[in-house]
Amino acid sequence: MKIHREGFKTLIVVSVFLLAFNFGAYCILSDYKIILTLLAIVSISFFVFIASFFRNPERRIDSDESHVISPCDGKVVVIEQTDETEFLKDRRIQVSIFMSPLNVHINRNPIGGKVEYVKYHPGKYLVAWHPKSSTENERNTVVIKNNYSSILFRQIAGKVARKIVSYVSEGQSVSQGNEMGFIKFGSRVDVFLPPDAELKVSLNQNVRGGISVLAVLKK
Repeated sequence: MKIHREGFKTLIVVSVFLLAFNFGAYCILSDYKIILTLLAIVSISFFVFIASFFRNPERRIDSDESHVISPCDGKVVVIEQTDETEFLKDRRIQVSIFMSPLNVHINRNPIGGKVEYVKYHPGKYLVAWHPKSSTENERNTVVIKNNYSSILFRQIAGKVARKIVSYVSEGQSVSQGNEMGFIKFGSRVDVFLPPDAELKVSLNQNVRGGISVLAVLKK
């Protein structure tokens, strides 16, 4: 299993803690082999579980300028008409994707083009499906423009996820499907599509970052 670079520090800390914990348990419970074996099994299982958060599978990206691809793995939990008030300030179709702890946590550019806007917002840590999480939680907003449209998408931290990482900056040219960030331990990503975009997903559908097509843009 290939591990993403965002996981190295966390896994080192977890490893040190588990080694120290098991060493201390051995010093105290050296005569209780069954208990020590159970603790070792639980420790290894916990380490593998944490490592799975940071797995980095290979993805083959089929780029298409008219397509908006999913920026993350997860389940589509919202599809609705809404007003985008932070940057675009117009009517949009919002598609929200919930990332569970079992999903790959890498975020990708839904389209290629020029980065028009990047803004990090500190905030609360409401559960990711809370209606106000999109505007009140810790979040990072990115807008990319190509020859078809400007697409705004927002990384949102949740109750567990409290660390958003972004790799893009304003004025940068980016490729569709390339990594643009990471949300440690999952949460949610909102994508704001033009109202005339042809949706290709439905509620409760599972999508894969860099692969699943959310919508087709019209010129």
